[in-house]
Amino acid sequence: MGVRSATKLHIPPAHSAGRRSFFLPLAAVALLCSASYLLGAWQHGGFSFSSASSRPVSVATQISCTTTLTPSTPSLDFSAHHAAAFDAAATKAASSASSSAPRRYPACPAEYSEYTPCEDVKRSLRYPRDRLVYRERHCPSGRERLRCLVPAPAGYRNPFPWPASRDVAWFANVPHKELTVEKAVQNWIRVDGDKLRFPGGGTMFPHGADAYIDDIGKLIPLHDGSIRTALDTGCGVASWGAYLLSRDILAMSFAPRDSHEAQVQFALERGVPAMIGVLASNRLTYPARAFDKAHCSRCLIPWHLYDGLYLMEVDRVLRPGGYWILSGPPINWNKYWKGWERSKEDLNAEQEAIETVARSLCWTKIKEAGDIAVWQKPANHVRCKASPRKPKSPPFCSRKNPDAAWYDKMEACVTPLPEVTDANEVAGGAVKKWPQRLTAVPPRISAGGVKGVTAKAFLQDTELWKKRVRHYRAAINQFEQRGRYRNVLDMNARLGGFAAALASYPLWVMNMVPTVGNYSSALGVIYERGLIGSYQDWCEGTSTYPRTYDLIHADSVFTLYKNRCDMDIILLEMDRILRPEGTVIIRDDVDMLVKIKSVADGMRWDSQIVDHEDGPLVREKLLLVVKTYWTAKNQDQ
Repeated sequence: MGVRSATKLHIPPAHSAGRRSFFLPLAAVALLCSASYLLGAWQHGGFSFSSASSRPVSVATQISCTTTLTPSTPSLDFSAHHAAAFDAAATKAASSASSSAPRRYPACPAEYSEYTPCEDVKRSLRYPRDRLVYRERHCPSGRERLRCLVPAPAGYRNPFPWPASRDVAWFANVPHKELTVEKAVQNWIRVDGDKLRFPGGGTMFPHGADAYIDDIGKLIPLHDGSIRTALDTGCGVASWGAYLLSRDILAMSFAPRDSHEAQVQFALERGVPAMIGVLASNRLTYPARAFDKAHCSRCLIPWHLYDGLYLMEVDRVLRPGGYWILSGPPINWNKYWKGWERSKEDLNAEQEAIETVARSLCWTKIKEAGDIAVWQKPANHVRCKASPRKPKSPPFCSRKNPDAAWYDKMEACVTPLPEVTDANEVAGGAVKKWPQRLTAVPPRISAGGVKGVTAKAFLQDTELWKKRVRHYRAAINQFEQRGRYRNVLDMNARLGGFAAALASYPLWVMNMVPTVGNYSSALGVIYERGLIGSYQDWCEGTSTYPRTYDLIHADSVFTLYKNRCDMDIILLEMDRILRPEGTVIIRDDVDMLVKIKSVADGMRWDSQIVDHEDGPLVREKLLLVVKTYWTAKNQDQ
């Protein structure tokens, strides 16, 4: 660990006895100040990051693993100009943090290399199997929590940069062969020496996702920017979402952690947005009116059962005028019924039941062509409410917040759309086409849907995050290495400004909106901007695999949660989902950052506190982190 040198104080020579008596005390004070500065710089991270390690890296993935401050970034300085703002509590925190060695967190056993705390396979067996409830989120608490560092598997390598990662990954990173055997004829995935190849196939598109998406494009508009956000239910290895990206469509793909071992992990290793998730009893963790289209390709979800409950949940998260695409059973059952090993009568009854639920939701069937059927949600509920409801039709939901989706139960009712004044009006307001919708004022802001946020404040926030990202680029040279960051997490996304400022980069951002705080209602705004995200309580684990993200951004997260759970619970979860040699940017008050650093120093993280983009007099600062490289085989590396 190198120590940043302190500025030398020049002491002029004494030319006479009279002047010497004046300068000796001054010199003593100056020496003490210099010594204090040196000690403070050493204790508070006055060093450059380095993460050099010996490991297998191919020429294709030789990416710099060093994060350093550029010369334009000022060093952190707690000397005189900062003293007025540095109160007694901050001084005590800094003294306490530096007076004792940090707690050293041990490595978890190698068997935990794919540990997902809230979807743990062993713990899930305690819960009911009815309707797959046991595959929902069930998070540990108390002594069940792991207080150790989840290791990478032996031989782990930096993933291939995008777009190469769409088609190839290192086998050592996700060492599973189950799907290569089970889905061999469907072109999901195959092993090729030390690599995994993704041909782009799927159960209903064995000839490739590109051709399948082109077929969908003949039924609905995919190229004019009107469709930007998509939901893929039961996604497999997310080839559908992977190939939509070239069409500027961003899909949130989810699947449970089930017998198709590591399917979501494969998707994330490819650099494709995905989460662990299941349609069971809880609402999906997304707001109402989020997605421009939803998709199921032989996803095995029983849409016709439980009074159409799961289709009603899709309806909740679809935007007005959004599309639902279904391929696989029972669509085109006349052709496939023998291969599906089901009777014609059974498949026909299932399709009729789905059609009935769709009509009860006031959806319109656009077309059924070959293996694909498409329905469209109405732009508003004027005609739907005016039409007499059939005896078995679900009622409209009452009272419950349509955006509430954190352990909220699904209900067999139709989520009402916002009221309109005209039958041709889009409920809740129409969004601009992509890419204009990224920076245009979202309808929810215009309607006052986020307390205290006006159209003017939204535009100012957009400009603020452009400025902040410029500061990050100056402080972290990896931002200029194309492909260095692909999977990015914003732990407290607010209005999505950080992700919007990164829109020109070849990366995607998972915008997490904490379930507490002033912006808990803002996730709908993020979707209206054409971005994706989820609700999250950071006192719990996230629904993803270890080593998901290349870059994690945490803006005021620890201040938000300081009285809610232990700091190391959040930090250990960040470490679990961060790739080896990944980067963390933590923005917070300087007092908080000193405490965070004292914990992070025991987690095999290299870290440094640097100044705010507006200079050293601002109490909010940045903690920049690089996670060091080590694996289950070389835990002491």
